[in-house]
Amino acid sequence: MSIHKARLSKEGRVLIPAPVRRELGFAENEPLSIYVQDGEVRIVSQVQAIRRMQERMAKYKKPGESVVDDLLRERREAADKE
Repeated sequence: MSIHKARLSKEGRVLIPAPVRRELGFAENEPLSIYVQDGEVRIVSQVQAIRRMQERMAKYKKPGESVVDDLLRERREAADKE
């Protein structure tokens, strides 16, 4: 683990040092998700955040089940009832 220093500007901006961006694979203009966990600020790319959520939710999906097909079926049924 390497430690880098940064400063918080009066506008609330923090520059992520280039070595950290390279290590995390962050690209210029890449959307990032920022959240607080255990009193720490965490920054992840939105692609990483989506992948993590997909991994967490995978345990609730039955093998061979299409969540998208189920959602579309439910939406069509709801639309038919209207």
